[in-house]
Amino acid sequence: MSDPLTQVVGLLRPSAAFSKLVVAGGAWAVRRSEAGRPFYCAVLDGSCRLSIAGQEPTTLESGDFVLVPAACDFATSSLEPPPVGVEAERAETSPGVFRLGSQDDPPDVRMLVGHCAFGSDDANLLVSLLPQLVHVRGEGRLTTLVELMNEESRGDRPGRDAVLGRLLEVLLIEALRSTMGSAPPPGLLRGLADDRIAVALRQMHARPTRAWTVVELAREAALSRSTFFERFRREVGVAPMRYLLDWRMALAKDLLRRERAGMGQVAEQVGYSSASTFSVAFARHVGMPPILYARGQRTG
Repeated sequence: MSDPLTQVVGLLRPSAAFSKLVVAGGAWAVRRSEAGRPFYCAVLDGSCRLSIAGQEPTTLESGDFVLVPAACDFATSSLEPPPVGVEAERAETSPGVFRLGSQDDPPDVRMLVGHCAFGSDDANLLVSLLPQLVHVRGEGRLTTLVELMNEESRGDRPGRDAVLGRLLEVLLIEALRSTMGSAPPPGLLRGLADDRIAVALRQMHARPTRAWTVVELAREAALSRSTFFERFRREVGVAPMRYLLDWRMALAKDLLRRERAGMGQVAEQVGYSSASTFSVAFARHVGMPPILYARGQRTG
């Protein structure tokens, strides 16, 4: 059966925006207010602090990896940050290498930092299925992947963008599945960590064309209808049929963007019996008919 996590990351269409090595010492802080750009960081040596609006500050140590799928208001700083409003000294000491804090202070942290972008216009929906913060300790493969991305981004070899895109997909999947042994918030990862709910999720992703009902999905999960419905909503955060509708529409958008298929073909591939039924559902969900959506994607 299809792997939901792989499919979601693939539909996000991640691309690497930039990656850099940061060396910092003394009292320093870098504050960002971004429009939801994904942020990741791998601490190579030392320690620092990550503060995200609405959450308790997190201490990052050597070997830690952090992913914030939609970072809007956050800061990285020394363990004892300077007062708010005080800007840290910043200098690019060599291409892609930045020094923060006073040059007279010995470095107390080295980290690889990067931002990426999601090309999907369904990114908000897909990101809502993921944790707000992924913090992984002691997974050397994540640091290795970030190092490979940093090295690739510094070069200008043929296929650079394709390699970065693939490395980023692997990085995201590796980071996200590393959290499944913990207690993630309601969403896809928490649903996949539940053996019964995971069966239903995999079935929906593997066979989105089937006319699924809650009763049939409950049977696949070996649960009663009421138990399945409540358990799915508790673990995934939405009702089963809502999840299925959102997933079908995400697939439909991807098909309309990538392929010059007729409405009947797209409708069939996402589980609708006719082009007209699909068109009505798509317009209600997206706010415009699929033919207009497709035209905008091809001319945008």
